[in-house]
Amino acid sequence: MVKKGDWVRIHKIILKPEERAPQVPDDTKKVPLEMWTKGYLDADAEIGSDVSVTTSTGRTETGTLIEVNPSFEHDFGKFVPELLVIDKQVREILFGGEN
Repeated sequence: MVKKGDWVRIHKIILKPEERAPQVPDDTKKVPLEMWTKGYLDADAEIGSDVSVTTSTGRTETGTLIEVNPSFEHDFGKFVPELLVIDKQVREILFGGEN
């Protein structure tokens, strides 16, 4: 049971593929327009249930409860050794070159 006031993430389908605007690219038309929102849960609920949350800006949004205490899971990828060389070259051009 997730408690009222817990920080959560919800998911909602805004537009189904067939509802997408005709001018969007073809690959975009094939997928739904989705929303993920974080906020404070408005009432006790279970993961997977439809809920209402209040965002940190005070908006109320509804969707399916998917996560409690969500965290960032992205990164900038694996180390690229060539970037060390490029960094030195750029610094030389900008700050230490003849011009």
